[in-house]
Amino acid sequence: MQRIALADDNRTGAAGKYRPIYNWSFPEVLMSLVRYLMLLSLVVWIGGLIFFAFVLAPTVFAVLPTRQLAGNVVNRSLGILHWMALSCGVVFAVTSMIDSRIVNGVAKPFALRNLLIYAMIILTLVGMFGIASRMGVLREQMGVIDDLPHDDARRIEFNHLHVWSTRIEGSVLVLGLALLYLTARRMS
Repeated sequence: MQRIALADDNRTGAAGKYRPIYNWSFPEVLMSLVRYLMLLSLVVWIGGLIFFAFVLAPTVFAVLPTRQLAGNVVNRSLGILHWMALSCGVVFAVTSMIDSRIVNGVAKPFALRNLLIYAMIILTLVGMFGIASRMGVLREQMGVIDDLPHDDARRIEFNHLHVWSTRIEGSVLVLGLALLYLTARRMS
């Protein structure tokens, strides 16, 4: 570790004492780590949503030989993304309250940024356990969806649920982008 010699200094109290070049205190290191985890959790969640919606889903439907295979890849990927999202949501909520506690002395669980992350988590849970689980049941009942007539009740319900799934994921993305902006603004 590189050190520098200090002349008489009120901070050290004695001439010729050595101290590290850097001047980080434990609270500064902790705040950096907390804020890093806050941003990382948002970037992973939002980045995952963007990649899924604009790269993965369109690519597999364009490249794979059947819509059934593409749907299987998308379904599996969305399930993984949902679990990652929930983990990121918990990390953000916890680190956000730690950040508030350190800065303001109060955790502020009902601060706007926390309300936004709660909404994102709730929407993700609805997408996972409400919509995606029902779509999975329909998928099993239908077999190959393209073999069914367009007016089949199961196919109509599946398409309706797909529309709602897309709306929910889009809402989570918009909330996440707003939250990212609020978080970045708070840290500046």
